[in-house]
Amino acid sequence: MADQPAIAETRAVAAVPKPRGMVGSIAKWVRQKPLGAFGALVILFLLFTAVFPSVFTNLDPTAFSGLERLKAPSNAHPLGTDQFGRDQLSRLVYGARTSVSVSFGAITISVFLATLIGTVSGYFGGWVDSLLQRFVDAAIAFPNLIVLITLVAVLGAGLYQIVFALGIVSCFGTSRIVRSAVIMTMANPYIEAARVLGAHPTRIMLKHILPNVTPVVIISATVSMGGLVLAESGLSFLGFGVPPPTPSWGSMLSVDGRAFMERAPWLAIVPGIAIGSIVFAFNMLGDALRDTLDPRLRGTR
Repeated sequence: MADQPAIAETRAVAAVPKPRGMVGSIAKWVRQKPLGAFGALVILFLLFTAVFPSVFTNLDPTAFSGLERLKAPSNAHPLGTDQFGRDQLSRLVYGARTSVSVSFGAITISVFLATLIGTVSGYFGGWVDSLLQRFVDAAIAFPNLIVLITLVAVLGAGLYQIVFALGIVSCFGTSRIVRSAVIMTMANPYIEAARVLGAHPTRIMLKHILPNVTPVVIISATVSMGGLVLAESGLSFLGFGVPPPTPSWGSMLSVDGRAFMERAPWLAIVPGIAIGSIVFAFNMLGDALRDTLDPRLRGTR
């Protein structure tokens, strides 16, 4: 009888589930969010393609060949050639590097500015909040495409100019989401306790507010990535994107695909599928991360 409490305690300890490792947590997330996992795989493949393009092709995407104009897909050119004899596969692969550079560079600028504006506006409130939000309202009131074309026309065509323009335009909507998350965090008692203890506003924002709004920032950034890829492709399609001869999926649709769509349909189909797949992947990953990181949607047992 004396050993029964010890036996019961041993059984209770044994019944406690062991903490999952990283591999187990990832496997569980993949089972629960298969579309999100598929989106993550597509994005990882895009990153691998952008970093190691020579794995997929050894041809120069800017090399002209008059004898290879508008060739249909074959063993030598799996995705055919364009009107200048350039290999479509190599242009698609190196175009992925352009899309990755623009989208990741623009989202870095956007997240930094949106977090700064949203955190300062939500924390201080009052006239600071009113001033910043009226500026955000004025920026959102203008159509994004018109603002992008204007900025590119002023700054000039180039990779860095497009990254800067997209980062500026896309930060304002995200700043409102960050501001809402900051206002919700400000209602917690530990924020008031930090103020009473005399903590500096910068310390409160960095130590107590930013860690709580980071999941919201990650979700917004992931969802915005697809829109940035689409925006860069749209600018290139209109002729305001990365200047030639740098490959870009949008310019492949515009210059190559639109002019020779009936004679060589692969010139429009291939970059169109690439753009659609990447945007779909980012959206699916963003939805999965939202369900995982947002405590209101995560649910409890």
